[in-house]
Amino acid sequence: MNPVYIYRFVRFFVAIGIVVLGGVALFYLSTYTYPFIIAIFIAFFMNPLVNFFEKKARMPRGLAVLVSLLLILSIFAGLITLLVVEIVSGANYLGEVVPKHLVTVVDYIEDLIVQQILPLYNQTAALFKNLDNGQQDTILDNIQNVGQTIATTAGNFIQSFFQNIPGIIGWIPNTATVLVFSALATFFISKDWYRLSNLSNKLLPEKVYVSTIRIIKDLKRALFGFIKAQFTLVSITTVTVLIGLLFLKVRYSITIALICGLVDIVPYLGTGTIFIPWIIYEFISGNTSLGIGLSVLYAIVIVQRQLIEPKVLSSSIGLDPLATLVALFVGYKMIGILGLIAGPVILVIINTLQRANIFKDIWSFIIGKEGRRDNL
Repeated sequence: MNPVYIYRFVRFFVAIGIVVLGGVALFYLSTYTYPFIIAIFIAFFMNPLVNFFEKKARMPRGLAVLVSLLLILSIFAGLITLLVVEIVSGANYLGEVVPKHLVTVVDYIEDLIVQQILPLYNQTAALFKNLDNGQQDTILDNIQNVGQTIATTAGNFIQSFFQNIPGIIGWIPNTATVLVFSALATFFISKDWYRLSNLSNKLLPEKVYVSTIRIIKDLKRALFGFIKAQFTLVSITTVTVLIGLLFLKVRYSITIALICGLVDIVPYLGTGTIFIPWIIYEFISGNTSLGIGLSVLYAIVIVQRQLIEPKVLSSSIGLDPLATLVALFVGYKMIGILGLIAGPVILVIINTLQRANIFKDIWSFIIGKEGRRDNL
């Protein structure tokens, strides 16, 4: 066998081994250092704001970092406060309206039982009495088995729920600890950002450092583009719902549109969690015109989301629309709803690595000097 092919075969497995071992090492390392990884990302994205305060307001670096952190925390606290106020207001409104709607739903269920289920039960009972004893015993056994299965499943769910409560409660102090360490680490990393960057430049080989900087910049651009795309899609959904609800003369149109925009972040569920129960209730309560109007509005929201999402994502993160559509579908089929977010992100990472010539460098390592000479 040609020694060149043997060397290439060995180098191929060496490259694969390095990638796999590096990925495993990073995964296990991140399980212990994730507060500091979070801090690095926050400091990286916060750095332009810190530079603005440092240069324009002529603040010391430490003060600029502190002001930036406080500003970001204040914005998040303000948004959470507004959300809580809106939830409380909506809860008060629902507390007044829901009991009336429940009466309507209960009346509908009672009519359904009297008019549909009871006659069906009587017919089934009559047919059951006409069966012989063996057939009756078989049906009763099957019914008992179904009942036991349902009871067992419900019991396991309730047991699992209560068993997980201590874990959820124990998660709170751990989260608080992570937030404190992340905030402190963000302050120190951001304060010494350029000193740490120069240290990395000295420790890493020049080619590795340049490739790393390029990858980070591309990922930053793509991540901001992804956030911009999601904000654009949510804004379009909110405006569409608002216009439709105003046209249908629905009360609290602005509040409902904002809530629909927020839940639209959840793929495939999205606005359906609001519209589907609402549409069903309107048809049950006899308000057919509003039910039809809401159905048409919901269909418009779904269609426009499916049509513009690949285009908006591709234009915002610099990917081909077809590749983005494939990434969305493959991600959804592999890991479900989260795949609709993970798919484009993984595609961005692959595209970034390709632009940074990482795959080309790996291939050059595999084929070796002989392969490069053959291509010349």
